[in-house]
Amino acid sequence: MWSLIMAPPIRDKNRKCVPGSGALLLLLLSHLTSALEVPLDPKVLEGLPQPPTITLQSPKDYIFDPRENIIIHCEAKGKPHPSFSWTRNGTHFDVEKDSKVVMKPGSGTLVIDISGEKAEAYEGTYQCTAHNEHGTALSNKIIIRQSRSPLWSKERNEAFTVQKGAPLVLQCRPPAGLPPPVIFWMDNNFQKLPLDKRVSQARNGDLYFANVVPEDSRPDYICYARFPHTQTIQQKQPISVAVLENNPGQEHSPGLMLPQGAFSHKMVLRGETLELECIAEGLPTPDITWEKEGGELPTNRLALQNFQKTLRISDVTDSDAGRYRCSASNRLGSTHHIINVTVKAAPYWVSAPRNLILAPNETGILTCRVNGQPKPKIRWFVNGVPVENAPEDRSRKVDDDTVILSNVQSGTSAVYQCNASNEFGYLLANAFVNVLAEPPRVLTPPNLVYQVISNNLALLHCASFGSPIPTITWFKDSQISIKNGEHYVIHENGTLEIHVAQPLNSGKYTCIATNNLGIRENHVFLEVKEPTRILKQPEYRVVQRGMSALFECKVKHDPSLIPTMTWLKDNGELPDHERFLVGADTLTISDVTDGDEGTYTCMMNTSLDMDSASAMLTVVEATPTPAIVYERPDPPTELVLSDQTEKSVRLTWVHGDEHNSPTQKFLIQFEDLLHQPGVWVNMTEVAGTVSTAQLSLSPYVYYAFRVLAMNRIGYSEPSQPSNQYRTSPAAPEENPADVQGRGTMPSNLVITWTQLTGFQSNGPGLEYKVQWRQKDVDEDWSSKNAANVSELVVPGTPTYVPYEIKVQAVNDYGEGPQPYTVIGYSGEDLPLSAPESVQVMIHNSTVAEVHWEPVPFSLVRGRLLGYKVSYRREHGLNKAEEQGEQPEQSLTFPGNRSEGRLPGLQPYSVYNISIRVLNNKGEGPASQSKTFETPEGVPGPPSFLNVETPSLESVTLQWGPPLQNNGRLVGYTLKYQPVNDTNELGPPQLAEFLANQTTFTLENLNSSMRYKFYLSAKTIKGSGPFLTEEAVTVVNTSAASRQVDIATQGWFIGLMCAIALLILVLLIVCFIKRNKGGKYPVKEKEDAHQDPEIQPMKEDDGTFGEYSDTEDHKPLKGSRTPSNGTVRRDESDDSLVDYGEGGDGQFNEDGSFIGQYSGKKEKDTHEGNESSEAPSPVNAMNSFV
Repeated sequence: MWSLIMAPPIRDKNRKCVPGSGALLLLLLSHLTSALEVPLDPKVLEGLPQPPTITLQSPKDYIFDPRENIIIHCEAKGKPHPSFSWTRNGTHFDVEKDSKVVMKPGSGTLVIDISGEKAEAYEGTYQCTAHNEHGTALSNKIIIRQSRSPLWSKERNEAFTVQKGAPLVLQCRPPAGLPPPVIFWMDNNFQKLPLDKRVSQARNGDLYFANVVPEDSRPDYICYARFPHTQTIQQKQPISVAVLENNPGQEHSPGLMLPQGAFSHKMVLRGETLELECIAEGLPTPDITWEKEGGELPTNRLALQNFQKTLRISDVTDSDAGRYRCSASNRLGSTHHIINVTVKAAPYWVSAPRNLILAPNETGILTCRVNGQPKPKIRWFVNGVPVENAPEDRSRKVDDDTVILSNVQSGTSAVYQCNASNEFGYLLANAFVNVLAEPPRVLTPPNLVYQVISNNLALLHCASFGSPIPTITWFKDSQISIKNGEHYVIHENGTLEIHVAQPLNSGKYTCIATNNLGIRENHVFLEVKEPTRILKQPEYRVVQRGMSALFECKVKHDPSLIPTMTWLKDNGELPDHERFLVGADTLTISDVTDGDEGTYTCMMNTSLDMDSASAMLTVVEATPTPAIVYERPDPPTELVLSDQTEKSVRLTWVHGDEHNSPTQKFLIQFEDLLHQPGVWVNMTEVAGTVSTAQLSLSPYVYYAFRVLAMNRIGYSEPSQPSNQYRTSPAAPEENPADVQGRGTMPSNLVITWTQLTGFQSNGPGLEYKVQWRQKDVDEDWSSKNAANVSELVVPGTPTYVPYEIKVQAVNDYGEGPQPYTVIGYSGEDLPLSAPESVQVMIHNSTVAEVHWEPVPFSLVRGRLLGYKVSYRREHGLNKAEEQGEQPEQSLTFPGNRSEGRLPGLQPYSVYNISIRVLNNKGEGPASQSKTFETPEGVPGPPSFLNVETPSLESVTLQWGPPLQNNGRLVGYTLKYQPVNDTNELGPPQLAEFLANQTTFTLENLNSSMRYKFYLSAKTIKGSGPFLTEEAVTVVNTSAASRQVDIATQGWFIGLMCAIALLILVLLIVCFIKRNKGGKYPVKEKEDAHQDPEIQPMKEDDGTFGEYSDTEDHKPLKGSRTPSNGTVRRDESDDSLVDYGEGGDGQFNEDGSFIGQYSGKKEKDTHEGNESSEAPSPVNAMNSFV
């Protein structure tokens, strides 16, 4: 993909141009540059010129096998398509003059046929050049070397004689090969010699014995060297060892055999693997331990091998330099060795130059930032020519690792090369500068309809291309201009973001792309839908076994969306059985069994959202009823084979006893006596009413059959096996399944498959024909046969490129069917580059949005997993805040993202951020760190609030400032209000205080009153949360005395006299009523209501009985008179009319009661001999007490 970094011409309205302001120019350019991705849409690329870009090249160090052709890759793209040329050892390599060398058409890839030739003639340093009219790109310098496996030098090995307990070293001294050989020790029977804590092999191949034992005596210690490229193995002459026991060595403390001395040095390159070894002798065998002086070992990259004798640290960093101590100890003593490790570094990228697309008269920069130890030297080239020797270009200025291009003009397109080198290696990067003038194009298809659920995020895209970069503006319904604000965000790539979409946001949206060469517009539509909601959820059911269960699930959804309801059981699919009936909004389970118990979930899905709800089903025992005894059937008998052919046979049997339950089906199984004896495999099922089956057979199988019967109780025991039946071999009828290709290392491809079983082989001699070739590259299939394995490793592949792969089964009788082609990828490597153009957009005091320029896929070098954003709070902006070190946090954004949000930030703080790209191999280098500040927010609550020295009318408050100011504190707000005995709050009062005030005394409060206080701190952003406290003012004893003295006041005495007069009038009225012969029908009411609180009348005087103290002095039901017989002022407002004759009874729920004792005289049948005289009014009143 092309990428464009552009900056508008720099203008300053307030200042004139100042000579010598190059540093300022560079600083401004670093802030004003922006990136444009040119899409790979053929319609966009058609007609656009492009300088060459190298897309594929061989590794820098290429070791070839002299038995195979040399293939040096060089692929490039451009418009027009580039032409290719090569240099060898710094001079032009004329491909056409060498008949053994062929350059692939349309490509720069060389194929050198070295059959019948001396391969050494083609060794050397090669470099590819890709050229078109817009520039020239260079490949890396590729060193071509032939793999070598020299013979072992002739030497005579003398026998070793050593006393028991003494140390011993057997030297290997293998020949130097290219690449170096793999060393191992074996005996004459080709059995590897066992290694352990006592016997170990050093990295140079020598065999070390910490102490020898009699079992070490043998004449055949043989050192072998395996050369990987040529797949050859060479051996050293056998070494004989004899261990004597006549004078065994004494136990002694350890001594170091390797390395020797007390101190040594080791240099390792950054990114490589550090290997330190320490081998000791001693009796007993010493233990080896490792430590790093003044530091800790990196446990996540550390491996201890060879029984703790080898320390291995992968992916070395600068922090791994230092002094490493190896210690050897046994019970008699210890010794140690110090290894001083220094870390150097070949050049590595901090920021590789990126392609530029500029409009005429624009300004851009190329940066080539590398690091290394020692510091790399940077050289710039233009179209392959050193910049100092290139034609003069006044718009170009080279400043160390930066090239500034000012006011570029049409026709000045070129390819720039940056070469960074030191004594340990070099880096070469191509970056073209393409000067284009293109009017805007909107790449988003027109009239797209975006659908979102209400209250969710909506993104409307407006992808565009143009040079200069187009400016994007948005309109709604072709009239309302949309600006960045509270509800909308317009991203740099033109996408319109609506934070919380509402139905009123539905409609037509227009995006307009504009630059100085033209204008383009595009229309899209947004539809905001109602969410899907379950209105009636399924309910918990308890069902007897054999009964039916019904679950209901009623759903509401947007009418324009098509819903799909799915039922699940225990988060899995429903059993595939006719007992489970799914309706429009119901699930019915008939004839419930114990296995149906579980959790049932209804899930309603639309194309935009979903909702779900669950309920449990519990199955209980049904009421037992007498039943016929049912049992499993007896096994079938008399199995007979007939109609025998190569591909089929007929099996016949006789039914067994069904035991009161009809046979539902028969299960036929077979045993493969050739490949899997003793394993029975289900073959087919037939109805329970038949007794024969035609069976299809496979080739090369020794069959035996058996049959099982099944009724509703279960399966019978298996029948006796049938006679054996053998089928003839044939070619395979299927190929291996699950064919995959993936690399385990950056330079290999591992092809795997699932092997066929013996049953599937169809014949003897089963092998797998594995074929592969690089996808989209014009080359023939490579092929190799493999047997009894399920993988094949293809070495020497480019990093993470696609391959076409086929695996075909082959046996002695032919090949299987034509295999399908699958796509696999060679191994991944760590990403080479870091994201660039990191920008931070602050949304509010706790949320920031990060944008970056994605890493090109070619530099990801693997499957892009996403981007890891690491950020750390450096310090707060409050000077008084304690500045402790904060832990680093990180968020991972999956996929090919260019932005992400960081939530949960602390307001009014300074943050540092960096970004890495992730693939399956790990993390790439970190981007250049960027610092940003969060704005102020509301503060936290005050740290404490204390109420001190309360008095009659005042309290003193003391508080502490918030633990988190989150900004500049401007003051405090105090709200306080009284609280009565029923916890009702009175009117609130407010008070404001300055930020430096932490105590205040509130005056003029009510005495003996509880108050509730609310205190909050505030910044310019507002008030934070309240801190609450309660306190009570001191009780006023003098006021209480004054309240007691009220009883002596004249107005109170007059009121009491009026109440007494009213009671006297009431008694007189009742007395007159009695003389008239009136009667209160109390007894009848007691019999009717049976009120337990109304006692029967006394037989001696006909009055009401007094109430018992055991009833806790309960008042009469409905009465509002206190139990002590007094009448309160607010409870004595009854009218005398309530005690008059006639009228309806007024005994109701509001507490009126007198009317129940008025009305006509009635004679109680139970007390006919008693006086009909009414009870005394005084007694009647007392009865209410």
